[in-house]
Amino acid sequence: MITASGLELRAGARVLIDSASFRIAKGDRVGLVGRNGAGKTTLTKVLAGEGIPAAGSVARSGEVGYLPQDPRTGDMDVLARDRILSARELDTVLRKMRENEDRMANGKGATREKAMRKYERLETEFLTKGGYAAEAEAATIAASLGLPDRILAQPLHTLSGGQRRRVELARILFSDADTLLLDEPTNHLDADSIVWLRDYLKTYRGGFIVISHDVDLVETVVNKVFYLDANRATIDVYNMGWKLYQQQREADEKRRRRERQNAEKKAAALNSQADKMRAKATKTVAAQNMAKRAERLLAGLEDVRAADKVAKLRFPDPAPCGKTPLTAEGLSKSYGSLEIFTDVNLAIDKGSRVVILGLNGAGKTTLLRLLAGVETPDTGEVRPGHGLKLGYYAQEHETLDPDRTVLENMRSAAPDMDLVAIRKTLGSFLFSGDDVDKPAGVLSGGEKTRLALATLVVSSANVLLLDEPTNNLDPASREEILGALHTFTGAVVLVSHDEGAVDALEPERIILLPDGVEDLWGQEYADLVALA
Repeated sequence: MITASGLELRAGARVLIDSASFRIAKGDRVGLVGRNGAGKTTLTKVLAGEGIPAAGSVARSGEVGYLPQDPRTGDMDVLARDRILSARELDTVLRKMRENEDRMANGKGATREKAMRKYERLETEFLTKGGYAAEAEAATIAASLGLPDRILAQPLHTLSGGQRRRVELARILFSDADTLLLDEPTNHLDADSIVWLRDYLKTYRGGFIVISHDVDLVETVVNKVFYLDANRATIDVYNMGWKLYQQQREADEKRRRRERQNAEKKAAALNSQADKMRAKATKTVAAQNMAKRAERLLAGLEDVRAADKVAKLRFPDPAPCGKTPLTAEGLSKSYGSLEIFTDVNLAIDKGSRVVILGLNGAGKTTLLRLLAGVETPDTGEVRPGHGLKLGYYAQEHETLDPDRTVLENMRSAAPDMDLVAIRKTLGSFLFSGDDVDKPAGVLSGGEKTRLALATLVVSSANVLLLDEPTNNLDPASREEILGALHTFTGAVVLVSHDEGAVDALEPERIILLPDGVEDLWGQEYADLVALA
């Protein structure tokens, strides 16, 4: 259980949440909603104990499992399986059991006998913590999230960003925590894994908060909705499911508008009468009382929600370039003994639109990183054509410097752009005032997405490499980027699970990984988008 009392959260001088109190009890399945930048990620960090509120307190009872948007683990050399098992401290016991198995097999005399005694103690501890049944449970959760045994046997540093995030999600679900805090858990999941996660959360016995722009997930699993109103710095609690919440919220807004209209009409009449009465000295006190009554009428009203602001996005006119600004030949990439893909060839013509498809782990993100020059291929080469100007959007926001401010990141992306123009562009992406002085590392996932897209807007790129650009965006912001994608006249190479993004792109060709097969786009490939 988590109980928040008088909670106040700030981002610089801006108040995100003002004096909110609520609790998450067993069986509470809460959907946390609100526009990008409203404070959803900040709130979950504070509830998880990884952030400090400006005021108020958070009390936790039982174990809390927290999945942040950008999960990080210190030791990237651990096996994926051990990372998941560490949620119940089974990884350490298993590692010691393996070590003693080696000593039993290779040791002699006293060394072997000592190893046998130690192995027996370790196995007892292992069985006490759930043993082989728990290990099988972890493997089942992992497989359901698209992590087969061959992935679990690999060190984390050999996995893609999406695979590492799925490892962290599997770890949190395996932890058997009393309360879960899940920030965009469907990012990087394929369609089958999302369906499995929905079913898992529907039957979860503890409580949880989920932040998700996957409407189907929220509609299916939540029985409460917390709405973060960025304009009023409040948390509105709805003790109902998603559909009823939407109906209730619309009814509340209609009531607020109606009450305000009636009160404003009455106040205007009172003020008008008071103005007439002030002309007579004998009526001055009565006029003042009438004006005060008008003020009280307006002061007692609930605020009407202002419409949420949406970043206005338009990709730039691309810089001039030759007929084929980007080509690659014979690309291959492996991590250790794991071969990702081999002998991939492609040519990106001026204004062409290409989608890269493949199952999770097929190397889609890796291929974009090679094309962007972030990684070096094992074989083959990437050749820039005449006038090439690349714009790369990384799904894990690696193009942003987390230690530099929003403004500094933009100045790095456009060193020749004057400060006024940069601030104007940032303002169109909803970064204004003190927001531009925040380090990029403290931004929410949606804010990082907006900043990364803003750096593309000032780049004049003629080839955009986009890796899951709609992740972490609220519906209104997603529509903006899809509209911008549709009208961009430069070349685009897109990796996405979002069928709407692919539809907006109107692709001409596909590259199917890991084989590197190239084909013309056809509707028969549309069904692969969500699955890939």
